[in-house]
Amino acid sequence: MALHFVLLTVGGLLLVGLVTDQIGRRTHLPRVTLLILFGIALGPSGLDLLPAGVEAWYEFLASAALTMVAFLLGGRLSWTRLRENGRQILLVSIAVVATTLVVVGGGLLALGVPLALALLLAGISTATAPAATQDVVRQAGAKGPFTDTLLGIVAIDDAWGLILFGLILIVLKAVAGDGATLVLWHGLWELGGSIVVGVAIGLPAAYLTGRLQAGEPTQIEALGLVFVCAGLAIWAGVSFLLAGMIAGAIVANLASHHTRPFHEIEHVEWPFLVLFFVLAGATLEIDQLRDIGLIGGGYIVLRALARLIGGWLGGSWSGLSPPQRRWMGAALMPQAGVAVGMALVAGNHFPELRETIVAVTIGSTVVFELIGPVLTQAALRQTGEADGATPG
Repeated sequence: MALHFVLLTVGGLLLVGLVTDQIGRRTHLPRVTLLILFGIALGPSGLDLLPAGVEAWYEFLASAALTMVAFLLGGRLSWTRLRENGRQILLVSIAVVATTLVVVGGGLLALGVPLALALLLAGISTATAPAATQDVVRQAGAKGPFTDTLLGIVAIDDAWGLILFGLILIVLKAVAGDGATLVLWHGLWELGGSIVVGVAIGLPAAYLTGRLQAGEPTQIEALGLVFVCAGLAIWAGVSFLLAGMIAGAIVANLASHHTRPFHEIEHVEWPFLVLFFVLAGATLEIDQLRDIGLIGGGYIVLRALARLIGGWLGGSWSGLSPPQRRWMGAALMPQAGVAVGMALVAGNHFPELRETIVAVTIGSTVVFELIGPVLTQAALRQTGEADGATPG
């Protein structure tokens, strides 16, 4: 792509992000949803106005933006916050993930979906969208115990989901007598390798950063950590989301000389997220919505129902207030890239199911990426933690 096209495209999309932010402030619509809709309109599913080759930027932008989000979410897992909300985070996250797995898997089996396909889709359904949730919280200016619990949950529930999804793959491959050991080692490396990368970045960062500028790392330090963490994780073939969260949590807990360890990431994160969400919308295949059929429709309804039930159960067990337990499941509705990644892995292991798994996952992701942030924003308002909101 010619240089002038690159500059015009990047500049135009960033200005779109500015306009979208203002529209979101005036209409109370999540800017995540607005950016994804704009991306759909510009992409192949819409007017097809983006220059050829722009989609190639998506992998870099996704890795950079999501690792920044991961650092910020990990930074919220400090011992102080965990002492205050750790019990709620743990109980609600386990309840939501377990309920989603059981309701989606059982419901699909009741609809006559084959066992392997039902279990794989159930595992995929546990994934959430940390970037969308984090941005809705920031846009709403939300603060309070419900918000802290919500962000803590999205920081760890993808880890639970990846573990369960890996176990499902192992069981199905063992039953088929084909490569269960290889899947087991891959799953162990996905989790263990993410921890190794996170620790390898987090430990030196906790002690070395924030020395040049008292109280917080400089912007160069912050960006360097993000890119090195993402690059090492991708090179090692592990989750950069988990690695970034672990590194962020280590820095937040061990860097006692920091006052705001990720302030500079907050300064530069939004331009990356603008480009990421627009290109995420541009790469969504709206045509898949026509192809998901009964299985896809059932998956969407069952996952939405499971989130609501799981949020209520977890909220009841953990002692959340009635409004918070009613709205926790709705706040956890978004689904994004982690689910698509799981679908591609499942399709590689079960080629005969690949077309159905990918179609259902991408089709449902379109739905949950558009309505999920709206529900998250509504939950923050109904619990009284968004700016200017009163409890519903």
